[in-house]
Amino acid sequence: MRVAAIYDIHANLPALEAVIAEIRRGGFDEIIVGGDVLPGPMPRETIDFLRELDVSARFIMGNGDRVVVVKMSGIDTAEMPPSFAESLAWNASQLDARDKEWIATWPATLEVEVDGLGSVLFCHASPRNDTEIFSRYTSESKLLPVFANASAPIVVCGHTHMQFDRTVGGTRVVNAGSVGMTFGKAGAYWLELGPEIRLRRTEYDLASAASRIRATAYPQASEFAENNVLRPLSEQRILEAYAGAELQ
Repeated sequence: MRVAAIYDIHANLPALEAVIAEIRRGGFDEIIVGGDVLPGPMPRETIDFLRELDVSARFIMGNGDRVVVVKMSGIDTAEMPPSFAESLAWNASQLDARDKEWIATWPATLEVEVDGLGSVLFCHASPRNDTEIFSRYTSESKLLPVFANASAPIVVCGHTHMQFDRTVGGTRVVNAGSVGMTFGKAGAYWLELGPEIRLRRTEYDLASAASRIRATAYPQASEFAENNVLRPLSEQRILEAYAGAELQ
């Protein structure tokens, strides 16, 4: 089986459409959607698009998806920064009970047999939870306890929106990057697995995507279009922002 791993879509439908088109051309057997489909500027359209996929797909839940479901239950959470409160509430308002029920079924992890690689564990942030932050630069000594009990020799994660491929102890840890909320060079990032592992980046029409996003009622539409589509923030800036939260 050849697998495409797509993470951190964040309801950027134009980026998702471009990646799925490339996956179709590549003849993959299955897609693993690695969490944080939400929140973002086009939640209704993105959920509908994923429901109608003509490629086999399995989903795991990210912290963003989980918090949206909590908000749909009428519960406020302090987990997200206050600056995201309005957009989180807006995302919750765009979905219905059927969506909530579906998202709530997504597991925290999946283990999949991949051609040429064997068993691969897919999680959102780490095998332990959906919020841990680490990067290609995080010391191995900090990461060893995180992956000590991993159930597979290869672990695929996301959450930080920055691709990498490194080894922690005896575990190969690969970050798929972000389809829809990019840091670094503009584009949509994802992962190809089987028989090897390839970090992928798909180019798409950024101007058109930004225009579609700005046309939505998403409270942070203009900011999203500028900072995550047209001119994404640099990895260095994000690494500096993450420094205080790394493995906290």
